[in-house]
This record gives sequence, structure tokens and C-alpha cells, in this order.
Amino acid sequence: MLLDWIGRFQAREKAPADLVTEADFASQDEIRRILLTTFPGHAFLGEEGRPIDPEDAEYRWLVDPLDGTTNYVHQIPHYCVSIALEHRGRLVCGAVFDPVSRECFTAELGHGALLNGRPISVSQTTDIAHAVVVVSFPPRVLPKSRELAEFERVIARCQAVRRTGSAALNLCYVAAGRFDAYWGGHTQAWDVAAGALMLQEAGGVITNPDGGPLDIYRPRFVATGTRELHSQMMNLVGEERT
Repeated sequence: MLLDWIGRFQAREKAPADLVTEADFASQDEIRRILLTTFPGHAFLGEEGRPIDPEDAEYRWLVDPLDGTTNYVHQIPHYCVSIALEHRGRLVCGAVFDPVSRECFTAELGHGALLNGRPISVSQTTDIAHAVVVVSFPPRVLPKSRELAEFERVIARCQAVRRTGSAALNLCYVAAGRFDAYWGGHTQAWDVAAGALMLQEAGGVITNPDGGPLDIYRPRFVATGTRELHSQMMNLVGEERT
């Protein structure tokens, strides 16, 4: 559906520098139709539109119908669909699909993470000097902001920094060992839910910036392949940084 919309959508700003298209809405409508037809008693939280929260629903779907909309609008082939399922507040499965590369990342709690059906695992990089790190910035980055201060500290220590435009794919790439670490802010639950489970099931570490357990409903996190690298990243971007 996303590929079919290319060349015939109109983009608009739903917030400064934050784009949305008809493709976002069409994708979410179809995902919601499929999921809630199959599981009518489940809750549904998507990026576009109001949540659906049946009373006493134990399960909630977290959906980003098009993660990387700016890339999509500019025909940069790096965007995806992200879907995760939460049971009583615990992530139990997720899928992230890149329609351009046809890569489908999947994970189930306690059963590992897969890429097109094959197991994946995080990199074993332990030294930040050898790490390729990816970052998510807000749509607008202000001079002298915390984000730029963090970026300056990290880029001075690591091998390289990337900014790709898709939080879900960033997490999957850490899970697959393509990136070694990722820190981000200004994300939403639907951006990171599936990717966070992917990373954990691939053997990685992801926490809130204070070092506590990940809360996908908070906007900031630090994710790495190894605990040693996580400790070094926390020294640079964590809330308890000295």
C-alpha cells in the first residue's frame, strides 16, 4: 500500500517539520481493519488518529503505519511499518517491515529475534571508539540544545554517528548488529515498541536514560549491543551523567 501511494500523495505538516501523508492514514486504516477484525476485543494505539480502548482489554496493538515519513516523502528508501503487541503492559511480539528492501524483522518474547525468518543477534562491540552509533533528533534541533550537546560528546568518542530518520529501523539495525548503539529522544511508543522487543530478544540492552527499565511511554532511551558499551553511552548521554 505504501509503495502504491508513491507519486500520488500530498504531504502536510502536522507539527513543525513533522510530515504526514495520505499514505500514513491509508496504511493505518488497513492495519487497524485487519487486527481488530481478527481480535475485536483488543485495544489499538496508532500514530494517526484516536486510540481505541475497549473496557478491560488485556491486549493493545501499538502501530506506526509509516515510520520515516520524511524519507518517504523525499523518496529516500528508508522507512517501514512497525507493529507490536502489548499484554497487560508487557511487550510480547512485534514486527517491523521495510517495503523497499523487503526485510521483515520479527520477535516474540522469549523466542529470539529474526530477519526474514533467520535468527539475528547484536554486535559484540564493547569500546565506543569502535562503535557506529545512530541517533534520533526531534524534528527541529535548536542551537545550544541538549541534543546537540549530547551529539558533540558522542561524535568525539565513537567511530561514526548516523541519523537515518526511522526509529524502528534504527532499533532493528542494532538488533541485527549493523549499528552498535542508539540513543534517542522525542519518540513515541509506536515508534519504538516493536524495535525495543527486537533488540532485547537479540541480546541487546535498552534502558531509560536514568538507567532504569525501559518505559516505551517515555520519550528518551539508550540502546546498545553490549552492557560495556551501554555504560559508556550512559556516561555521555544518560541523565545521571557526571
